[in-house]
Amino acid sequence: MSLTAVKPTLNSLPTITTLSNGLTIIAEQMPVDAVNFNVWFNVGSAVESNQINGMAHFLEHMIFKGSQKLVCGEFEQIVEARGAVTNAATSQEYTHFYVTSSPQDFAHLAPLQLDLVLNSSLPESEFIREKLVVLEEIRRAKDNPRRLAFEKAMKICFPSLPYSRPILGTEEIIEPLTRQQMYDFHRYWYQPPSMTVNAVGNLPVEDLTAIVADVMGDLRREGQQTFKPQIMAELPFNVIVREDYTDSALQQSRMIMMWRVPGLISFHDTLALDVLAMILGQGKLSRLFRSLREEQRLVKGIGASNMNHQVQGVFYIASQLDKGNLGKVEQEVINHIKDIQDNGVSEAELNRVCNLVANQFIFHSEKPSDRANLYGYYYSQLGSLDLAFSYTDNLRSLTVDDIQQAARKYLHVDAYGVVRAMND
Repeated sequence: MSLTAVKPTLNSLPTITTLSNGLTIIAEQMPVDAVNFNVWFNVGSAVESNQINGMAHFLEHMIFKGSQKLVCGEFEQIVEARGAVTNAATSQEYTHFYVTSSPQDFAHLAPLQLDLVLNSSLPESEFIREKLVVLEEIRRAKDNPRRLAFEKAMKICFPSLPYSRPILGTEEIIEPLTRQQMYDFHRYWYQPPSMTVNAVGNLPVEDLTAIVADVMGDLRREGQQTFKPQIMAELPFNVIVREDYTDSALQQSRMIMMWRVPGLISFHDTLALDVLAMILGQGKLSRLFRSLREEQRLVKGIGASNMNHQVQGVFYIASQLDKGNLGKVEQEVINHIKDIQDNGVSEAELNRVCNLVANQFIFHSEKPSDRANLYGYYYSQLGSLDLAFSYTDNLRSLTVDDIQQAARKYLHVDAYGVVRAMND
């Protein structure tokens, strides 16, 4: 077993260690009486084929059903008995599992978590039982009008990309899935080169790293793969693409306007769009909230967001409003974007938002779980922590011209997607 340790620059604290089998360990000591152990895999719904859409999320459920060393439910019982907590999450481009425990319990729980994710037994009886749970989750999601509108918007925004598919999958796809298909998916993706293991808490970095390395150092899969499907970005909208539908479950109509924008691989543009989203529609001081809700009373709620994926993102503005105001609100949103394109934003406006975002970034990095999630996200998505460490500096280096140019370049006022879900 060989270790290559690198101390990142840019005022960083964690130590990054790469094992000879490709596993990355990120460890940091924090003076907090806890340790967060966070295991990230570079696998989510984006790497699935259409025939197994939803498999990554289904597998996340099944991971907790036991391993070679643990029977079904035993891990959660051990965690609970020690006063620790565990959970997991699946996205388009990653899946991660975590345990937060006391420092004295880390050496016992971390190897069990690694055994659970890497040596899952995927028992047939639990596979059948858990499939019913996932199918019920899908049915509940279909009954959520807000989620339905967002899924329709993603299908318009990404007609050729896997980002348009639901992370949960569909009943038609999940129902016929077999345990063998899940086993093959697990063996292909859950392997050291696809993993980032983060341990942050009140233990020496050397101990945090060694405990993981002792378990993982010699592990290799037969036919170990690191292949990921190549995803090509969609072209920008060149016309206005609309979809209107009626949903009787809605009490108020909903509208989502969207633009295709760069992904995380174009980080500088992404950062400018993040700030632009806040200026337009995040918080009570944002332009759209003040104008459309507080002054004109045209909407019940409105917000803007820049949703990031690796290859391509979506900048969207969502509102809840009376059906009779749909056309007027759409035009008012376009007017606000046009105003920024023509006149830019003020230095005071930019400074307020940049300070707010920078402070949120700092405040959300104070706990071991915050740090472990930050490291897992950046390293799994970008293969480096440099942009995490330089985030606030990059943010504060943005100029009013950067924001204006981002609006001009990406938020075309005559080419975008829009979904309008109307109540009866």
